[in-house]
Amino acid sequence: MITNYITWNIDPEIFEIWGRGIRWYGVLLATGFYIGYLILSKNLTREGFSEKKINQLSMFMIVGTILGLRLGHCFFYEPEYYLSRPMEIFKVWKGGLASHGGALGILIAIAIYAYKNKQSYLGLLDRIVVIIPLAGAFVRIGNLMNSEIVGKFTNVSWGFIFPRYDCPPPHDCDISNLTARHPTQLYEALFYFILFAVMIIMYKRSKGNIKEGFLLGVFITLLFSFRFIIEFFKDVQVNFEQDMVINMGQILSIPFVLAGIAIIIYSLTKGRTISFNKK
Repeated sequence: MITNYITWNIDPEIFEIWGRGIRWYGVLLATGFYIGYLILSKNLTREGFSEKKINQLSMFMIVGTILGLRLGHCFFYEPEYYLSRPMEIFKVWKGGLASHGGALGILIAIAIYAYKNKQSYLGLLDRIVVIIPLAGAFVRIGNLMNSEIVGKFTNVSWGFIFPRYDCPPPHDCDISNLTARHPTQLYEALFYFILFAVMIIMYKRSKGNIKEGFLLGVFITLLFSFRFIIEFFKDVQVNFEQDMVINMGQILSIPFVLAGIAIIIYSLTKGRTISFNKK
């Protein structure tokens, strides 16, 4: 019976300003970035970073993440479409972001920042990955508000009915005939909050004396191991995945997991202890 499930039919648009809709996704994304910035700023200030350096680092992170999220979707999931219509890449409001692309984007952005400022690349990433899960949690809640990245059909008691996904505009179908799905957005958001707590605890216990690359390796390994598993519960995102044993998200997660394990091994065997306070 449908009464056992939650019917999720939230309007993704909060209100309009001058004819432009303000959406939950954008507000939550901005909130996640801002709270993450406050935490990162506080941590780096304790380690001797100036406000100017923190703001510069944050700008590199934001630009790298946004470019990576968008370009990752365009070229990992729909390359033929976007290569034939390059101007569509800039139409971010139409949707289409990929977390694997975001990860690559921030890795490249921080590499550029570290090179320009002659700082430890892995040491910087160890500090930054502490706050990334928090931003990820807000993004997944934003996906929930958009009724996107939904799970496969299920009969679990906490399943969600997604009319805006299974009965798209003009919404003329009978909601009572819709089948519940796994609320995978909430599964991911919960995991990211837990991962954020784990990273914060590990960072605090290190007291700023971090074995180079260790937090980064732990973060990448845990995050993308979970991403590989959660994809089994998600609905197919793009048509070409229909007949695949594992989907594109899982394929992209495998090298990240292997890289994370390799970084942990490097950190424990050859990594320097990085403390920016002592520079």
